[in-house]
Amino acid sequence: MTSTQGKLALITGASSGIGKATALAFAQAGINLALLSRSQDKLEQVAIAARELGVTADIFPCDMAELDQLRDRFASFAEKLGRVDILINNAGIGYINSLTDTSLTDWERVFRLNMTSVFESTCGILPHMRAKGGGIIINISSVAGKQAFPNWGAYSASKFALRGWSQTLAAEEKEHGIEVTTICPGAVNTAIWETDTMDKAGFDRTQMLTPEAVAQTILNVVQLPDGAAIDEITVMPSGGAF
Repeated sequence: MTSTQGKLALITGASSGIGKATALAFAQAGINLALLSRSQDKLEQVAIAARELGVTADIFPCDMAELDQLRDRFASFAEKLGRVDILINNAGIGYINSLTDTSLTDWERVFRLNMTSVFESTCGILPHMRAKGGGIIINISSVAGKQAFPNWGAYSASKFALRGWSQTLAAEEKEHGIEVTTICPGAVNTAIWETDTMDKAGFDRTQMLTPEAVAQTILNVVQLPDGAAIDEITVMPSGGAF
């Protein structure tokens, strides 16, 4: 297992759900943090909890929907931090609707947040990682990015796209010592199920994965021995529920 003491991870969508759980799991492993989301107050609460575990935790309120600013913002984050060893692209949105009832506005909004924001933010960090001689990038996709489900068209398409983009990124960045892993969770019990359109899914949330289970999977990836890498991991609830 590779020591993670003193490394620094930048995590998007870090104020709740998988992002928050990952931040706290990383803090317990001695990984310093840079935390991003739209909510400064929620970020600060996560940062306080992480600092109590003995790591540094900087917060950067950031709206991932502001695509024209993301690349420069992430480049400036890396410059300010001095190092980014691990990038966790976790921020995104859920969306449920039939294809014919999905408006172009909604379609583009889902792709902006689930795919294009990841492209822009990663491109802002890549020059820094290359200059430092390597790094780890973990992109959070979904089992819906591997299997189609009725009424999940826009979301599923965006997560399929993220997987394909991640594979290309891994192939291009291998020579720079940058490893890329895609995590594809089944349903995770987070507040995403309380947002617009998602509350009509009708799933039993008690049967879902916990954010902590996904966070532990992410931590396991960054703790792999030197010279080992995982291209993709699918994590499902033990009961088999989506």
